[in-house]
Amino acid sequence: MKFCVDTDKKNSWYIGTDNYDQFLLNKVESLMAQGNGYLGIRAVSEERQLDERRNMFVAGTFDEYPGEVTELPNLPDLINMEIVIDNQVLSLRDGRIEKYHKYLNLKNGELVRIFTWIINGKKVFFKFSRFVSMKDKHLIVSKVEISSDQDNLNIQIRSGIDGQQTNSATQHLMEGDKRLYEDRFIQLVEETQQSHIKFVFNVRHKVYVDNVLLNIRPYIKMGRRQIFGNYDLNLNRDQTFTLVKYSNVYTSLDQDIKTKELATQSIIKLKDNCKKSYRELLQTSTKVWNKEVWQKSFVEIDSEDIRPQTAINFARYQLAVNTPRDPRMNIGAKGITGEGYKGHTFWDTEIFMLPYYIFTMPNIARDLLTYRYLGLAGAHKKAQANNYRGAQFPWEAAIVEEGETAPLWGSADIVTGESMKIWSGFIEQHVTSDVVIAVMEYLNATGDQEFAEKMGYEMILDVAKFWSSRLEYDQDHDRYEITDVIGPDEYKEHADNNAFTNYTAQWCLQSGIKVYEFLLKEHPDIYEKLNTKMNLENEYPDWLERVNKIYLPRPNQDGIIPEDDKYLQREEIDVTRYQANNQVSDVFKDYNLAQINKMQVTKQADVLLLIYLFEDMFSDEIKADNWNYYEPRTTHDSSLSLSTHAILANDLGLSSAAYRFYEKACEIDLGVHIGKAAQGIHMAACGGIWNMTVEGFGGLRIENGQLRIEPALPKDWHGMEYQINWQESLVHVKVIPGQMIVAVSGPEIEFVSHKQIYRVPADSEITVEVSVKTEI
Repeated sequence: MKFCVDTDKKNSWYIGTDNYDQFLLNKVESLMAQGNGYLGIRAVSEERQLDERRNMFVAGTFDEYPGEVTELPNLPDLINMEIVIDNQVLSLRDGRIEKYHKYLNLKNGELVRIFTWIINGKKVFFKFSRFVSMKDKHLIVSKVEISSDQDNLNIQIRSGIDGQQTNSATQHLMEGDKRLYEDRFIQLVEETQQSHIKFVFNVRHKVYVDNVLLNIRPYIKMGRRQIFGNYDLNLNRDQTFTLVKYSNVYTSLDQDIKTKELATQSIIKLKDNCKKSYRELLQTSTKVWNKEVWQKSFVEIDSEDIRPQTAINFARYQLAVNTPRDPRMNIGAKGITGEGYKGHTFWDTEIFMLPYYIFTMPNIARDLLTYRYLGLAGAHKKAQANNYRGAQFPWEAAIVEEGETAPLWGSADIVTGESMKIWSGFIEQHVTSDVVIAVMEYLNATGDQEFAEKMGYEMILDVAKFWSSRLEYDQDHDRYEITDVIGPDEYKEHADNNAFTNYTAQWCLQSGIKVYEFLLKEHPDIYEKLNTKMNLENEYPDWLERVNKIYLPRPNQDGIIPEDDKYLQREEIDVTRYQANNQVSDVFKDYNLAQINKMQVTKQADVLLLIYLFEDMFSDEIKADNWNYYEPRTTHDSSLSLSTHAILANDLGLSSAAYRFYEKACEIDLGVHIGKAAQGIHMAACGGIWNMTVEGFGGLRIENGQLRIEPALPKDWHGMEYQINWQESLVHVKVIPGQMIVAVSGPEIEFVSHKQIYRVPADSEITVEVSVKTEI
């Protein structure tokens, strides 16, 4: 593995850089972004820099600018500090920089930057530190410490709230009120243009010299959408100047404060925090990190190479800081680390991130699925607009009740020069199945009957209703087909009978039938309620008639499952040079989408994703045949692809290939190439790192509703440990050479390993002999 950031051979919680590299500026801003699920800020410097992307977002606060799709607004900058030393504005482009060091402590989310600035013969030492609190989701605390080898050094600092930020020139916020409270607290109140979400931003500074608090009143300066406090003092050699900046953010979406009291109550909240030091607040936040994140998602890898452990720590960190703890919101494809994908939610959540939460923090998994339940109105609206029944979930989702938010047009065609229509929002319909896949996985893992009765059963039935109405009858073959779709391989538009789509549609119908019959027999009260709401008694006969007539592309004489009706007849090209190139979508330098549509070129796992998710449907021979056929035809131009290939390769005993894909997947964000990480972290790739580590090498799966544990570690790993939730128990798995120790806290559990059933009594452990898979 090659990372673009430095790692510590003894500390897997550290990522940093000793070089100020303008080329990697935006990528590092993403990698070291901070947050707590409620708000997120990029790792920009306090002083302004050329080409930086100063972004702060609050989850769920979408706004739609005329003529554009809704997006998360870029909020006022609370990190800013303009520092002037003896009339020279601090800039890393001026003077000389020595001993530069910027690092993120993944364990507690603290970002630190240290350097010596040499200007006009003077050496000035800087240390910047900041964190976003995990204890108080509204709070940001930052600090700068300055010292010098000179006497009578003049320091001027301008710091406050800068509301002149935009989303790539789109201003989503109307200018509001600017106020000063008690000569110390500055406040900016704004509101989004279209969604009318109210924001309140507050800042308070404290100034120290040698840890002695100074009673300095700031000189306040206001501009358009700006309010700053200005400080001016002189410093002698061996003295240390410290400025601590306390900031908080509240919105009218918050449920912990009344909207009409936002301005006054948020100031009171900040006052309470200002009574504590930077260190005290960081310690409190660190305790929450340990209790709510690291203890619950415990993973430890025994290897001489620290990078696998750093990668899994990085992935869990990003999942923690980018996941809202609010069922009205979901995880954006780029989280809240950048403007990429406008903060929208895709199928990435259900297939690539939810497994992590289902097994480690099921309460958050439930919130993420509740978001889909709350979105049923929008899903019904989309289905009706397309002349279908039931729930058709949006390809891109934002405000929970509004449904589809996918843009209509994308970038220009390389051949025609015309904007390409984005068909995903219309015909990439497998997302509807993906939601049910996640619901069923959650129910199997948790046994959460309350969720099932309040939300889960209804979603499953609503999706069955959709797929039944979506099926097209082919009279000549007496079967039902699904034509004109986009499967997970998004390089094949308007495909007929995409295997992933058809198989999962049938599975959703089968699940709907099981739920219908279960409720009718075991819970007639729930059945009657849902029947009245959804007219199920008239739908059920159609489900029975259609479910076994759905056309499923079967393996041909060579064992290959056709991705769609035409895939195997398309032109073949050599994609190895595109696979070898670290820049995604390189194939578009040679072909346009219409041309690629006619080739055996796959963007990301499609048939192989089907085989991975529904492994019990296919023999090992069929899995191997399809791996050997589709992987050489896959460009891996999506961050969703590599983790699936790594896991499937490991399942097949292809340990070298599995580790190669694992390393490449870990490098999607952390690697040396910029890619699209500059626009924000690839959240699905972070979920994929956990999936590869725990579900792949750790062997954790749900098979036919039952827990399965079959570890197969890379050759350079001496062992690993991980912890999961299963039903009502906490399960700790430790893998060492030749053995697997499964310990349970809670009721007895049962699991399968290599077709043998094991039982672990309540609050005890067992040891199981394990063998190493050999390559096939």
